[in-house]
Amino acid sequence: MWFTRVSISNPVFATMMMAALLVLGTFSYSRLPVEQFPDVSFPVVVVQTEYPGASPENVEEEVTRRVEESVNTISGIKTLSSRSYEGLSVVIIEFDLSIDPKLAAADVREKIALIRSTFRDEIKEPRVSRFNPDDFPVVSVAVQSTGRSLRELTTLADQVIKKRLENVGGVGQATLVGGVKREIKVYLNLEAMEAQKIGADQVIKALQSENQEIPAGSIVPPSQETIVQLRARLTGPQDFRNLIVARRGADGRKQAVTLGSIAEIEDGQQEEENVALVNGQRALSIDIVKAQGENTIQVVDGVRRVAKELQGFLPPDVKVDIVRDASIGIRNSVADVKTTLIEGGLLTIAIVFLFLASWRSTVITGLTLPIALIGSFLFIYAFGFTLNVLTLMALSLSVGLLIDDAIVVRENIVRHVALGADHHTAALEGTREIGLAVLATTFSIVAVFLPVGFMGGIIGRFFHQFGLTVVSAVLISMFVSFTLDPMLSSIWRDPQAEGHFSSGPMGRLLAWFHALMDRFSAQYERLLAWSLAHRKTVLAIAITSFLASFLLMKFVGSEFVPEPDLSELQVQFKTPVGASLELTSQKARQVDAALREFSEVKYTYATVNTGFVLGKNRVNIFVQLVPRKARERSQNDLTKPMRERLSRIAGIELQQIGAYKAVSSGKPLQVSLLGQDRKALAELAGQAMAAMREVPGAVDVESSDEAAKPQVTVELKRELASDLGIGVGQVAATLRPLLAGQAVGNWRGPDDQYYDVQIRLSRADRARAEDLQRVPLASTQLDANGAPRMVSLREIAAIAPGSGAQQINRKEQLREVLVSGNVFNRPAGDVAKDLKEKLDRIAMPPGYRYTMGGSSKDMQESLFFASQALALAVVFIYLILASQFGSFIQPVAIMMSLPLSLIGVVLALILFRSTLNIFSIIGFIMLMGLVTKNAILLVDFTNKARAAGSNRRAALIDAGQIRLRPILMTTLAMIFGMLPTALALGEGGEFRAPMARAVIGGLITSTLLTLIVVPVVYTFFDDCGGRVVG
Repeated sequence: MWFTRVSISNPVFATMMMAALLVLGTFSYSRLPVEQFPDVSFPVVVVQTEYPGASPENVEEEVTRRVEESVNTISGIKTLSSRSYEGLSVVIIEFDLSIDPKLAAADVREKIALIRSTFRDEIKEPRVSRFNPDDFPVVSVAVQSTGRSLRELTTLADQVIKKRLENVGGVGQATLVGGVKREIKVYLNLEAMEAQKIGADQVIKALQSENQEIPAGSIVPPSQETIVQLRARLTGPQDFRNLIVARRGADGRKQAVTLGSIAEIEDGQQEEENVALVNGQRALSIDIVKAQGENTIQVVDGVRRVAKELQGFLPPDVKVDIVRDASIGIRNSVADVKTTLIEGGLLTIAIVFLFLASWRSTVITGLTLPIALIGSFLFIYAFGFTLNVLTLMALSLSVGLLIDDAIVVRENIVRHVALGADHHTAALEGTREIGLAVLATTFSIVAVFLPVGFMGGIIGRFFHQFGLTVVSAVLISMFVSFTLDPMLSSIWRDPQAEGHFSSGPMGRLLAWFHALMDRFSAQYERLLAWSLAHRKTVLAIAITSFLASFLLMKFVGSEFVPEPDLSELQVQFKTPVGASLELTSQKARQVDAALREFSEVKYTYATVNTGFVLGKNRVNIFVQLVPRKARERSQNDLTKPMRERLSRIAGIELQQIGAYKAVSSGKPLQVSLLGQDRKALAELAGQAMAAMREVPGAVDVESSDEAAKPQVTVELKRELASDLGIGVGQVAATLRPLLAGQAVGNWRGPDDQYYDVQIRLSRADRARAEDLQRVPLASTQLDANGAPRMVSLREIAAIAPGSGAQQINRKEQLREVLVSGNVFNRPAGDVAKDLKEKLDRIAMPPGYRYTMGGSSKDMQESLFFASQALALAVVFIYLILASQFGSFIQPVAIMMSLPLSLIGVVLALILFRSTLNIFSIIGFIMLMGLVTKNAILLVDFTNKARAAGSNRRAALIDAGQIRLRPILMTTLAMIFGMLPTALALGEGGEFRAPMARAVIGGLITSTLLTLIVVPVVYTFFDDCGGRVVG
């Protein structure tokens, strides 16, 4: 190797290259952003449109369908879905991973602009945003005061605090929860309106025309231009009371009818629409959802910084506190990976010291580790990656791998010194002799991780940074092994490497260990000789172990990702359909108190009817647990007693207890039923729910097709109404502001802020369906005084109770009912498999179908792409080995070590009670590169020995004896390097552990079997005419 010669000849130059890697890596590390996982979310654009007072059916017909039809023509759409609530349409457009979210949002805005003019006047402007409404807030800020009313506090929070938080970089949406904004309330009185013969439309017209400021132009005297301003804005409640709405009476005696005579005017506040509770106490909060693609920790840090700044200039009685911080679990998880990385490195170096029996050799070999690790940060930064669990886990699992090349090179140099060569010659010849084999092993690992880094789908996005980080680290470690290690070996004489042990306790331990290794080597020589004499028996054992692994697979469950313990839970429940906000808030306090009975709960934060949980009967509670090390029960263990405790609270239906899914959104079990008729879908949903409840392990089963919400139906008597000159439009224009309320302008308060003027019936006048009958409508007929004759609604319409949908879901432009559920104490993949078998037995009418969603869908997609990556890895390994050994057949003998690792993977997963998930699958793919290393060293040495004149049997036995020590050393170094990750002792360890466990299990079995099986298979292929090239 020319760079080995350059390094040995120029030790200062080699040292400076290593120093440059360390300096650049350290600099890059300090600038890397931190997050939990790479961004794996699909580009999502959301169109939200408010239609005040409209039923879900009206929202679907007037808004949702039109938006869907308009945006459906945009290219690159993966999924088009929508939800129509009371007064709100939410259309969610999910694009393919390859689509730029900003360009997608621009396309959607363009399509919405084309149809905006076709909407009714009362439909508000659609809002297009790049955040997913299903996303959980990353941080929640509570605003509290000891001396201010809720209205005053809301004004301060809305006008000052919320606006400042919205300016923080990365904030997608800031939602005020539990607040009541100030506004002028105009409560119309039905009896007074009927007596004065005034309709709601007249009141609205008067308020809109009389309460405004209008620029009238300007006058231009010779010296200075002066603007003329018509000031007609009402300045306070009294001005509103004195506003003349109309004049009534006989000609010549018409009296002014003021607003105060037909309505109650109040400087009041909005009616409550949502509620926030902190530890069961009423609070005002601001929930912040990050924009898509933004970094959670950076957003949270920005919010914390602004909150601290706000505290400095807010009034002394106002306190701003953080009550939810999604970054805590992320920081703890990343910190734990860093700890396991250091622990793995120390254990690896300890193993190396035990084998090399020399602290100088250990230092020479061990220097590869920090240089490769720190140097990797340079490439992580250059690639635009982040410091997340996946990139750190890539380094953590690669600890033994990174030192591997250095071990092989150093061990071979020490062997040449023991044979009598001087240090300079030993460094050159030892590195040259083993160089091509090390190159082949390194490129085999690169060949495995490159396909992993470029897989398709969500798993490809998830492991892209993982694969390329491993590739970068391995290439750096190979470079260091070929430069720094030989250079240090050539100038640093090591007496201990020549077999001299000290007389102290450590020396005696090392002498005992090496004597043990000598005995093990002798036993291995006899076992290998026996295996070569009984080749068919050995081959039968290998095939049996491979086939047995498939039989054992049925004992391994499957799921998309394990649930990590990040010390936080989400609890969601609902009260009966139609429940008031007050009743739901009362139940939220009961549930909150029940949760805080558990000593593991640190604090709770509950919200009603906001964010991703809409509906006055829906509650979400964020539960922050004490740190994992401070509690005996795990996060998953707590869900069962919590579920049992909450089931004793009457009047609630539990929907969710569990961790927020950072990788796969929503519940793990999701069945989407698609069709047109709501009744048919409801019937199918009932059957699907029954099927899901029958599956062991399925809990929290619910359907999006909830019980019908009570409605009052107004059916116009068209002929009678027509005689009176009253049309549908007039009735709607009267009822809507009276019942739903309507902003008819704004008012400038004493604090120089503008507040809405809201017109509506008082609560007492809209408490019952009978109140609607008294609503007065102005007909075209006139009375004796020329005033319009007033007609009550009951005279021209039939008012009857009814029911309607609470929300309407749509997907792929069909109506959808979503049946979903959680899993408990059983892998999600197994539950989904049983559920699918039951669903296939349900008879679907023509035009109706179901699709499985959730983590089971993600798992199927991931298995497909992982299989492609595995196949590519095997092909690449073969190409590299065939090029290295100049043979078409020898690489097959080496690759026989690949299937021998499967039995170890399966046994390890069963032993640790782990599942087959994307992490353990990637661990198995990772093994493809690791296990071939040992076989490459054996075959390479055998070929060299045979080229030097040894017969095949002697060459194989010599290769086994000589390469046994480095093979065991590298294998144990990799195992102990991954051991801290496999034990999963820190926060979020459940995510990472399956990969390390799969690798450790596979390494153990493949190493033991490789040492025996590969030489045997080598002889079979050699007998078949395999060409050996030295």
